[in-house]
Amino acid sequence: MTTEESAAARPLIYAHRGSSAAFAEHTRAAYLQAIADGVDGVECDVHLTRDQHVVLLHDANLDRTSDGTGPVADRTLEELRLLDFCSWKGTRIPEGFGAPSEQFLTLPELLDVLRLAGREIGLAIEFKHPSPYQLKLEDRVLAVLGAEGWNPATSMLDNIRVSFMSFSPDSVKHLLESVPAAAICQLVDDVNVDEIREELGLGILTGGAVANVLKAAQSEGERILDDGEVGLAGPGVDYVRGHARTVRRWLDSGRRFRVWTVDSADDVALCRELGIQEITTNRPAEVLSQVLAPL
Repeated sequence: MTTEESAAARPLIYAHRGSSAAFAEHTRAAYLQAIADGVDGVECDVHLTRDQHVVLLHDANLDRTSDGTGPVADRTLEELRLLDFCSWKGTRIPEGFGAPSEQFLTLPELLDVLRLAGREIGLAIEFKHPSPYQLKLEDRVLAVLGAEGWNPATSMLDNIRVSFMSFSPDSVKHLLESVPAAAICQLVDDVNVDEIREELGLGILTGGAVANVLKAAQSEGERILDDGEVGLAGPGVDYVRGHARTVRRWLDSGRRFRVWTVDSADDVALCRELGIQEITTNRPAEVLSQVLAPL
């Protein structure tokens, strides 16, 4: 079955940071499990190290998902390799999924894992902003992909279908200069001031200022999707529930949807009812089982 035929039959399933409910996110084990689960694609977040290597991490800081601390951008790749990125999950890594010291991945190492999938597979790369390297992050990722054999015209790299995502409209506009619009996803979500303040540890005034910047970015991202400047819309599932009219307008105008992070049966059912084409989930095996079942 071709990708187009598969999409017509059911949503494509992307593993969010790998099979991250089963293994520590962004690790070799999480991505190998995702391939074993039968996913159509995987998602990753990227940052740059101090020595300009592209590494797979969601947070700008190391504290949550490693035994290190401080900004990722302050460390070299060699320094990051000395850290433990999997023990926090409390899950044993099966034999064949790599040693603990092999779990931390660079982007080229993820490409090597995906090349061995034995079939066509998608890779959705999310650029995390704000980045201390600003849009050099995008340029470095594109350079790494080019060196690995990525074809910008088709956005294919061997058996890997590459697409790009960001909440940052500046990132999206920069990507449009060298990447086909069909391979770019504008991410959108509602801005919650209280959540931002809590997550970043900000006071009332600073938190409000940051929220205003993010709200402006959200509005510009919505405009980009309204005007059809990119082919993929990437709303969170709560956004889908809260903005039914906007979602329907984008669907009717031909935007392809990649909705995140869809883990519950109810959210999967909602996506299927709306005709969402791509679902990103932490639990790909369970979601695949649901979408393969008759409606």
